[in-house]
Amino acid sequence: MSDQNVELRKAGLKVTLPRVKILSILESDPDAHMSAEDVYRALIEAGEDVGLATVYRVLTQFESAGLVTRHNFDGGHSVFELARGEHHDHMVNVDDGTVIEFTNTQIERLQHEIAEQHGFDLVDHSLVLYVRKK
Repeated sequence: MSDQNVELRKAGLKVTLPRVKILSILESDPDAHMSAEDVYRALIEAGEDVGLATVYRVLTQFESAGLVTRHNFDGGHSVFELARGEHHDHMVNVDDGTVIEFTNTQIERLQHEIAEQHGFDLVDHSLVLYVRKK
């Protein structure tokens, strides 16, 4: 049984050809942040016959099942990345849209401190820095 089949079953999803193909595209570059249109174009380039509506539906199912994380960076469209269970933040280059992942223990600690100062426990967060090369 393929890795994709195992992942889909573990996530509680039925193994279908479109799901396997889409998961395979996402796994081909695990650091990528792909829109539904990016996934669709990759499928077309690979000679696969999967419609754009199917791609949207499957990505939403993957998000609900915890296989992917959806981000809404600048520009209003969603991008998806494989959920690897490791927290990280993002920088988005405003000139070319490149997404850079990073982690920083000082930032993480400071966010917890700020939440505590206001009487809260931090349960989750999303940090996106919009950057430009000097």
